[in-house]
Amino acid sequence: MRAYKAARATHARMDHDWETRRCAAVRPVRERAMTDVRPDAPETAPDLPESKLTATKQKWAREGRFLTGRVARTGEDRLPPGQHLVKDWPVLDLGLQPEVPLNAWALDVDGLVAHPAHWDWSAFKAQPQSDLVTDIHCVTTWSRYDNRWDGLLTRDLMAMVEPLPSARFVVMHSYDGYTTNVPIEDFAAEDALLAHSWEGQPLTRAHGGPVRVVIPHLYFWKSAKWVKRIEFIPADRLGFWEVRGYHERGDPWTEQRYSE
Repeated sequence: MRAYKAARATHARMDHDWETRRCAAVRPVRERAMTDVRPDAPETAPDLPESKLTATKQKWAREGRFLTGRVARTGEDRLPPGQHLVKDWPVLDLGLQPEVPLNAWALDVDGLVAHPAHWDWSAFKAQPQSDLVTDIHCVTTWSRYDNRWDGLLTRDLMAMVEPLPSARFVVMHSYDGYTTNVPIEDFAAEDALLAHSWEGQPLTRAHGGPVRVVIPHLYFWKSAKWVKRIEFIPADRLGFWEVRGYHERGDPWTEQRYSE
């Protein structure tokens, strides 16, 4: 575990240095090629455990894969336009909150991946676990700061299933029939995860438990609740709200609330 955390810290420093050099030339996420190459990595690197996970993530770091040029926002820029802060966590859903016992819950990761996965609860919890603190922003204009999550980073998930080069988008499927779509770069954001806990407690049914997706830099409808399947696909496929007039990406800082 200590070696794994050291590897994660190394990846974070590399991403930070590279994004700092690129932030003056940000391009829309869809115009970015997944094969963008960053400068050569240093000739020496800290000792890391020889594993498929670390080898894959180091390869992505060298290639600069999934970088969007997005930088963290603080101070006045922290709250997107048109949003207001709340202290509670409002509950929004389609009118159905599926009850999924842990012994019945399962996650499939498939589509354009080299190694499809099927995890029950025990297998999911056996994957690398991380904790993060992020803000969240709902398209209905509320935002909530400093939410603490525990779960599986989407980058760790991707390192295990290895999306094929033809995978450009991700569709998330939920137990209530809900779907939503994101570009693969957004799904692979460094602060995106499949969360099973919030503020140190298991996610409640109302908030998407046992497991929900959390993609903090997009409007929160993109963070599917009650997730049961992650599908990697070659071309965009609109989800539940996207076919009903909502924006296909949903960036809060450019107010991508609705489709044009």
